[in-house]
Amino acid sequence: MTSSPEHLDVVIVGAGLSGIGAAYRVSTELKDKSFAVLEARTAIGGTWDLFRYPGVRSDSDMFTLGYPFRPWTEAKAIADGSSILRYIRETAEDPRIRERIRFSTKLIAAAWSSADARWTLDLEVTDDDGGTERRSLTCGFLYLCSGYYNYEHGHEPALAGIGNFEGQVVRPQFWPEDLDYTGKRVVIVGSGATAVTLLPNMAKDAAHVTMLQRSPTYITAVPSRDKFSDAARRRLPAGPAHHVARAKNILFTQAFYQLCRRRPEFAKKFIREQTTRILGDEQSVQENFVPAYNPWDQRLCVAPSADFFKALKSGSASVVTDTIETFTPHGVRLASGKEVEADVVVTATGLSMLPLGGATFSVDGRPVQLGDSWVYRGLMVSGVPNLALCVGYTNASWTLRADLSSRYVCRFVKYLDRHGHRYGAPTVEEGMRSRPILDLTSGYVQRAVSAFPKQGDRQPWTMRQNYLLDAPSALHGNLARNMVFDAPPPPTSIPAPDLEEIHA
Repeated sequence: MTSSPEHLDVVIVGAGLSGIGAAYRVSTELKDKSFAVLEARTAIGGTWDLFRYPGVRSDSDMFTLGYPFRPWTEAKAIADGSSILRYIRETAEDPRIRERIRFSTKLIAAAWSSADARWTLDLEVTDDDGGTERRSLTCGFLYLCSGYYNYEHGHEPALAGIGNFEGQVVRPQFWPEDLDYTGKRVVIVGSGATAVTLLPNMAKDAAHVTMLQRSPTYITAVPSRDKFSDAARRRLPAGPAHHVARAKNILFTQAFYQLCRRRPEFAKKFIREQTTRILGDEQSVQENFVPAYNPWDQRLCVAPSADFFKALKSGSASVVTDTIETFTPHGVRLASGKEVEADVVVTATGLSMLPLGGATFSVDGRPVQLGDSWVYRGLMVSGVPNLALCVGYTNASWTLRADLSSRYVCRFVKYLDRHGHRYGAPTVEEGMRSRPILDLTSGYVQRAVSAFPKQGDRQPWTMRQNYLLDAPSALHGNLARNMVFDAPPPPTSIPAPDLEEIHA
């Protein structure tokens, strides 16, 4: 006789920044529920454990990237990757979280059964010797916190003649631990956040670093330390100081984003004047730092303490805006005819997006076509019961939205219990116009956005990219709006009015 698979109330997929935060929320707000965190890799940290290139850091301040329930106490507001990883792992040391994590456990497929009101998960589990076996697990609610990047490979565009290059070619996503670029000429192909981070850090040891970009990117200089937050921490206990700093930074980043979207010409002028003031070279700014798009059509890059611009000004690094004609044995020849010599080429050409961590999903035997679905409140999927995706903000800290999503999931599970439902799924309104779930023109988004659910033109089907609007909706909004639930059992008594059904 075959034994039934283990059943849990909630399963969280991913033990990175989002997954650990979700585990904390489930462990503290759904105390009577069984749950587990499935992590495909062997370590906690997700992105922050995977990426090891020089200077890896966040573009978001740690008062908003950090968890609201765990104060950030280190000096720098813009933190390096190792500090972020340590922060995540220290959070996960809470026994309510640590004991629930199952490493080397990858979700391959998930099948929902309405009759049984549960997900059946097909898992690939890797043992210490590298062997794998398939196992099954069932759960009542599935929460995907694995992000939307492909951990196994990044975007690899065709680079003409790259096979001719006799030096070393390196991808930031798989940085070799033994790479020694001391005294060497380095060319970084790309102009996104990774390239902007790499340039000043590699320039400290390399003979020279050249960032080769096809087109300019907006780069803003920000302080590494937050004077306001430092003052708050001197005067207040850690918890209140963290919340004050967090609130200030939420308001500031949202105000700057709104300025960029509502007054793009003013924002462009502000960024251009800041860059000119730091570099002191108006011609270089015009050639290399004036993008063809408006601020926040693509994600802005930041330079903590203006480190990127200081490296350029020192002469240890430079930016070249041109297109590649072909690689040569000793560097790269550009369309302008110029040749840039190199000993090391770093291909910071972008990431690849991967919906649902690459797993397949079905509902009552029908495959889920994610690209044909709609996203509900930024986290649930139309027609798919008891499933949530954790997708952070593109214009602010990822964790701001991730934590709202986790708290919403907890509210939703409580709502099901309170009303005697086993499951609920969003149902689409008629006549909606669609937009991509991520409203950016960045290449990595445009290459994959059709594989993700689309957003609509009205609430609760839009991704507003606005924490101040999302927080009331996530924490107090009507959980029954645009939802279809299974029939509850007949009531044994008249229930009290539910305020969540009264308020929108």
